[in-house]
Amino acid sequence: MSAPRPPLPPFTEESARAKVRAAEDAWNSRDPERVALAYTEDSVWRNRDRFLTGRDEIRAFLADKWERELDYRLHKELWAHTGNRISVRFAYEWHDAAGQWWRSHGNEQWEFAADGLMSRREASINDVPITAADRRL
Repeated sequence: MSAPRPPLPPFTEESARAKVRAAEDAWNSRDPERVALAYTEDSVWRNRDRFLTGRDEIRAFLADKWERELDYRLHKELWAHTGNRISVRFAYEWHDAAGQWWRSHGNEQWEFAADGLMSRREASINDVPITAADRRL
């Protein structure tokens, strides 16, 4: 069993912002092991057109993601919160092995267990090619 992961639901605006910032910091580490620990053992994800269940699948997905999405840099913003749910909007930039830069925009809906671990993540993401000079992050 995992240790509680504060802040815990129900979320206030302050605690929801802290949860979003912690997620941003973890994802920017590009460490699949670290990031996966924020999710319940049986967490359910939809990421674009991929459906994942459990930490092992999440960990493998993230390892593959950061092998392809080079120099990844993410910014998340709180959009809304209520009870044990948080909605965020985000943008991240990265380049592929050929050197093409991309900006990926999206929205996520998060649902948390009582211990503060994320039990569900729904992510919709669109990619836009950019030049290195167009980078913002």
